[in-house]
Amino acid sequence: MHRKAQYQRRGVSPCAAERCVSRDSMEDYWSEMKSIEEERQGAAEEQTERSSMDEAELEEAWLQEAGLSTLVTGTQSDGPAEALLSTLTHSQAAMVKKRLDNYTQTLRKRNKQPTRHVRDVFSTPDASSELTPPVSPNGRIALKLPQWNSPKVPADSSSSETILLSLDVPYSEAARAHRRDRECQDCRRICKEDRDLPRFQIVRPRQGLTRVSDLSSEDIKKISCISLIELTTFYDFLGIEMKRSRVVRSKARDSGIFGVPLNTLLENDQKKYPGSRVPLVFKKLLSKLEQTGLQTEGILRVPGSAARVKHLRQELELKFYEDRFDWDQVRQNDAAGLLKMFIRELPYPLLTTQHLPAFTAAQSISSLKHQIQALHLLIMLLPEANRDTLKALLEFLRKVVAYEEKNRMSLWNVSMIVAPNLFTFRGKNVKQEEMLSAVASAQLVRILITHQDLLWTVPCFLISHVRKMNEAAAGKKTPTSEKSKRRLLKRWNMEKERERSEVTDLHDGVIRVHAPLHAKVSMAIQLNAEMKARDIMARFDVENGHSIRRQRQHLFETGGNIGERCLDPDAHLLDVYRVNPHCEWVLKSRAT
Repeated sequence: MHRKAQYQRRGVSPCAAERCVSRDSMEDYWSEMKSIEEERQGAAEEQTERSSMDEAELEEAWLQEAGLSTLVTGTQSDGPAEALLSTLTHSQAAMVKKRLDNYTQTLRKRNKQPTRHVRDVFSTPDASSELTPPVSPNGRIALKLPQWNSPKVPADSSSSETILLSLDVPYSEAARAHRRDRECQDCRRICKEDRDLPRFQIVRPRQGLTRVSDLSSEDIKKISCISLIELTTFYDFLGIEMKRSRVVRSKARDSGIFGVPLNTLLENDQKKYPGSRVPLVFKKLLSKLEQTGLQTEGILRVPGSAARVKHLRQELELKFYEDRFDWDQVRQNDAAGLLKMFIRELPYPLLTTQHLPAFTAAQSISSLKHQIQALHLLIMLLPEANRDTLKALLEFLRKVVAYEEKNRMSLWNVSMIVAPNLFTFRGKNVKQEEMLSAVASAQLVRILITHQDLLWTVPCFLISHVRKMNEAAAGKKTPTSEKSKRRLLKRWNMEKERERSEVTDLHDGVIRVHAPLHAKVSMAIQLNAEMKARDIMARFDVENGHSIRRQRQHLFETGGNIGERCLDPDAHLLDVYRVNPHCEWVLKSRAT
C-alpha cells in the first residue's frame, strides 16, 4: 500500500505545506519515513525514560533556563537574575511575571508555600502587560527600559522581492499587532505557503553585524536566557502555546560514535584535537560527501546497501578513533546513510528535547517573516554543541542544493528527506501523527537552509540587552570585606595610573588600538563618523608592512559592557565607541 495512503487511513490529514510541494518531494518524504520505520523495527530500541511534568515543574524549568532560578530558590542576591530583570521590556517583564505567578499558584494548589511570592519580585499584582519595573528583594530597581527605535526603510520595500529585516527592535514588540488587531502587516504580505521564498536582507546596523562566533561564551549564555524570554513573549503575542518537553536522562554511552551525546563526543574529540566544535566523525562524513557526493544523482535520497551501512557502522565504532578506518571503502550513498543514522541515533535530538516542541510550533505561524524570527530566537537558544553541529549540517545541505542540476536534489527534495531525521530521534516513542507532522517541518528545514546566514547573526536588540545586563551587574558589585575593598581600590589605582601613562594624549573620540602581534604594538586613532573597523586593520598593515602578518587579524572590542566582540569590518567605530566607551580595542587573530 502507498505510504501516504497508510497514514491517511489512520485519520491523519495532510498538512498545508504538502499542497505546495511536488509529487517527487512527497515520495522522498514517505520513502525516508519507511526507511526510518524499518530501521526501528530491525533493532531493539532503548527507550529513554520520560517523566510527566506538572505546571509547577514546567514553570520552574523555564525560569531556570531563563537565568531566573533565584526567583524559585528564594536566594537573596543582586546577581545576574536581577541584572537581567532590569533590562526587560514591559512585555518581556509581563511574561516573566506570568510564568512566576503560574508557578506560585500551582504550588499553592499543592499546599506548598513558594519561596518567593510574585509580589516580592514585581511591584504590581495584576497581570497587565504594562508592568512597573521588577523589584529586587533588597529594594526596588529603578528600571530604565531600552528605547527601541525602528530604522528607516524604503517606502516601497514591502512590494519588492527583497524584504528588509530589522534586528534593532525586539520581535515581540513588532508582533503586538496580533494581540491589538488580530492582524499583522507582515502576515498580510507574506504567506508561508508561497512556493518561492522571498529574500530577506538584514538592515545593516552601524555597529556592524555580529555572528554567534563573534561573542564570548559568557555573553552567549546571557543571549540564550534573553532569547527564551523573548521567544515566549513573541509566541504569546502570536497566540502560540510555548510547550516544553523534559526527558529524564538515562545512562547514555560515554564512548563510541553512534548513540553518544554530542557533548560527550566533543569531550572525547577535544582530548585529541583541542578546540573541536563539531564531532570529528560528523565532519569526516560531511567531508567525504562534499568530496565525492555533491554531483551524485539522488545523493541523500538513494540509500546505500543496508548490510554494507551496518558493516561500516561497526567498523567506525571499532576503528575510527584508532585512525584505522578505511574511508576509501565508503561509497557516497553509504556516507549519506551513515550521516542520517548518526543524527537519528543521538540520544537527545539535535534540536534538543526541551525546544523541539517550540520548533514544531513554528509550523503554525502564518507569516514567513515571523517564522524566520521564531527560528532566529530558537537558534540563539540552542546549546553551543547543537548549534555548531546544526550549522555544519546546513552548510553542507546548501552545497547539495547548489548542485541541483547535477544531483537532481532540489531545495524541497533535500528538506523533505532531512526533516524526518531532525524531528524524530532514538528513544522517542514516535506516534504516526507526530511523524506526519514532519511534512510541515520540511518548510522549517527549507528556511534553515536558505536563511542560515541570517539565523546565525545575533540580533542587535539581544546584544543591547547583554550590554545593559553587564552594566547593571558591574554597578552592583561591591566589596564584602575591608581586605577586599583595599585590594579593589589598589587595583583601581593601578589601572588608572596605567591609563594615564598610556593615553595622556587621548581625548573624546580618540581610541588606542593594541596590536600585540605587530611591530607597532599600539596606535592612537582619532575616530570620525565614517571610520570603519577595516580602516584600522588597513592602517596597521601600512604601518607594519603586509609581510609580517601571518594570520588575518580582526579588531575586537573587549571589556566595558561586553565580554568580547569581534567587530564586523564594516562596523562604524564611533558608534561602537559611543555604546561602549570604556572598552579596550585589540587587533588579533580569531580563536580557532
